[in-house]
Amino acid sequence: MLHSSTRLVCSPLPAAPRARHPADLARRGALALGLGLLALGGSADAATLQVGPGKTYGKPCQAIAAAAAGDVIEIDAAGNYTGDTCAFSTDNLTLRGVNGRPKIDITGTPPAQKKGIYAITAPNATIENLELSGAAISMADGNNGAGIRHQGTNLTVRGCYFHDNQNGILGAPPTGGTGQVLIEYSEFENNGAGDGFSHNMYIGNYAVFTLQHSYSHRGKVGHLVKTRAIENRIWYNRITDENGTASYEIDIPDAGLSYVIGNLLEQSSGTQNPAILSYAAESTGGGRDTHLYVVNNTFLNNKKSGSFVNNASATPSLLRNNIFMYAGTITAQSGAQMSGNFVNATQGDPMFVNVAAYDVRLQAGSPCIDTAVDPGSAGSQSLAPVWQYLHPVSRQSRAVIGAATDVGAYEFGNQGTADGGTGGTGGSDGGTGSEADGGTGGTGGTTPTGCSCQLGGAHSPSPSPLALLLPVIGLGLGLVLRRQRSPQRA
Repeated sequence: MLHSSTRLVCSPLPAAPRARHPADLARRGALALGLGLLALGGSADAATLQVGPGKTYGKPCQAIAAAAAGDVIEIDAAGNYTGDTCAFSTDNLTLRGVNGRPKIDITGTPPAQKKGIYAITAPNATIENLELSGAAISMADGNNGAGIRHQGTNLTVRGCYFHDNQNGILGAPPTGGTGQVLIEYSEFENNGAGDGFSHNMYIGNYAVFTLQHSYSHRGKVGHLVKTRAIENRIWYNRITDENGTASYEIDIPDAGLSYVIGNLLEQSSGTQNPAILSYAAESTGGGRDTHLYVVNNTFLNNKKSGSFVNNASATPSLLRNNIFMYAGTITAQSGAQMSGNFVNATQGDPMFVNVAAYDVRLQAGSPCIDTAVDPGSAGSQSLAPVWQYLHPVSRQSRAVIGAATDVGAYEFGNQGTADGGTGGTGGSDGGTGSEADGGTGGTGGTTPTGCSCQLGGAHSPSPSPLALLLPVIGLGLGLVLRRQRSPQRA
């Protein structure tokens, strides 16, 4: 979405000539049409289809079958949508839960195309405020049923709860190295077939993957986050296995430019793999950028052995201002750039509020207060944290309190503004939570309101749907104008 302060500025049109040739009229008409589409964001013909008791459609898939490109489908939480699953290719649909979070449980029902509750091949799709569970297929069919099986180009998931599927989300673009996936304000719990090949989320080789202000936990042998994207932005999340049996908390097997900033990361004692963050374990992706930036995270290693960051690439990791709690090798990578970190095994108690309950805010007197170094930047991308995760599935702005930034994912005494998202209404909590402001966490409204923009300018905003339309509109205008410039034929 465009942030409220963003303006679309168009240069004034030149004065029209006194004589209006048909070609001039066509050009002016095409330009006016293009500007009109820009102003409307391509939504002039969009309709809202309502689903639920007493609504036009009784089931979401009925509305999906009837929808046209750009439509919004509002799904009332009061409905019973058990077993409702379908595939769709209609572009730019938004599926949105209203009046609470609708539950779509397909336990015992084969998912659409033996793929997912929603099997999506549309170029663009947005899924908001839905609870998706029960997707499973046989081992012969792949053992990888998903809450969302994405095979389109761009996907936005906001305010959703995925649990007890073989995969929460499983996706790859139709053309490798294209498309973007944004997941925010969402929860993933107990997904996995138990075979190690299915995960809370498995993101394929998209151009960009962003995971922010979300909660992935209690994995079932697979990883809490797995991504093969060319660029990865994993920031301000809680990624904690708790009493699960996950392998890696974050797995980035093919390298790629990757930012891991401001997260709470925890490996359980029952983990299936002793590394918390794994990078480039399979390849470096055929010439991909191999820079890994790990900044202002709080790591909890409840296995008490293994490693925190396992980087198999030749490019040194940058590890700054992280807290590494409990025993384990920080990294075995030669040449890793480490500064400003706090290592419990050698430096003592970081003084968390309640580490057993995953409340890793700092107490007064913590040695982590005001001791961070300047994290620097990666090109134009600042590495300084501007948010902190607010449980459940929300965020709070983070400011520097005192002489310097604090080490870890939370700033002592921070009273930043909570920027809601939808809050967590679907899942269970592995503990009392880590409320950044000492409160109860955001419960949010009945529909998602969290903006995907990164406020404060430190991190790049996600592209808006309008931005994605610009090349299409430009191409259309160009074709019209080119046709009008063609010479007349006898």
